[in-house]
Amino acid sequence: MQSNSTFSPLQFAKNKNAEFYKVLRQRVNSYFKTRNISRHANASMVFKTVVMVALYLTPFILITTSGIGSWWVLVLWAIMGVGMAGCGLSVMHDANHGAYSKNPAVNSFIGKILIILAGNPANWRIQHNVLHHTYTNVSNYDEDIAPPPAILRFSPHTKRYKIHRFQHFYAYFFYGLMTITWFINKDYEQAVRYNKMGLLETQGLTFKKHLRNIIVNKVVYASIFIALPFIFSPAAWYITLIGYLLMQFITGFILGIIFQPAHVVPTSTYPLPTPSGDVEADWAVSQMYNTANFAKESRLFSWYAGGLNYQVEHHLFPNICHIHYRKLSEIVQATAQEFEVPYHSYKTFMGALKEHTQMLYKLGNQDAAQAIH
Repeated sequence: MQSNSTFSPLQFAKNKNAEFYKVLRQRVNSYFKTRNISRHANASMVFKTVVMVALYLTPFILITTSGIGSWWVLVLWAIMGVGMAGCGLSVMHDANHGAYSKNPAVNSFIGKILIILAGNPANWRIQHNVLHHTYTNVSNYDEDIAPPPAILRFSPHTKRYKIHRFQHFYAYFFYGLMTITWFINKDYEQAVRYNKMGLLETQGLTFKKHLRNIIVNKVVYASIFIALPFIFSPAAWYITLIGYLLMQFITGFILGIIFQPAHVVPTSTYPLPTPSGDVEADWAVSQMYNTANFAKESRLFSWYAGGLNYQVEHHLFPNICHIHYRKLSEIVQATAQEFEVPYHSYKTFMGALKEHTQMLYKLGNQDAAQAIH
């Protein structure tokens, strides 16, 4: 990222395939209008919210109150990990996109679930909404393809190190460390970087206020989800520590294997801006080239993943609640075919993971792994 200077937005070409997104938006708008349904959450989404929050908090309550002191308590910590990831995928994600409700106050309240997941909502919105969704797979802009460079390489436009030759083996371990870094250091590093880039202004924040919010949120999180189990769980301290780390690892692993196969795959083209800051592609068409769906027919998987297996639809319409993506995918795919725009979709989740692993291998062993300029 441009961490040492003011952020300079890129300009996408507006005269290349722009008609595709114009027509697609008209058809999606018509879908909601003719059916007289809301773009936001419905009763089933509210039910899912309750289920996911309960999946996260119920095991925590049992850990601190049930008197289970044996190694079996690790099962509860593991369930918490599944629930924690579910809250991020299915609840917090929509809210911080403004897709959960038409009421901004409701979105803000539900989006704050991220605080009890050890993250910071403002940082998340900058990284995800402002940078990732706008500049998908654009090196030095999209932080989702900017892991620690000495460990992982997600873009053909970044330097390749010898260790990257093996990243298709060890990458999945580092996915498991994703959320623990939120709590330890990532939020603070992002706060400093986004302040230098002038991006805190997009969230209506000053650096002082933002840093204060992060510190207060971390203290609240640590007091509840770290201190209370050590104080009230009858399990030995080392079991509690292992349990907490297990929860974090499961959460990060789930998030990693769901988000990365949507973009770091062989079909992605990784657009490279010109020196003047122009991208030779229409924004929506660039999304189609650099995003992939998977396991569209698996309703249970899609339910848990917050519809993020419909990543194409999500990137084109991030302000629409994910409960609508399955139906919208029919419109998007048909329109893409009509305009001869790619629509990438892997039949199964395992198939997508296989392609992602192959891409990790290519990026680790080839300097220019399927990139276009």
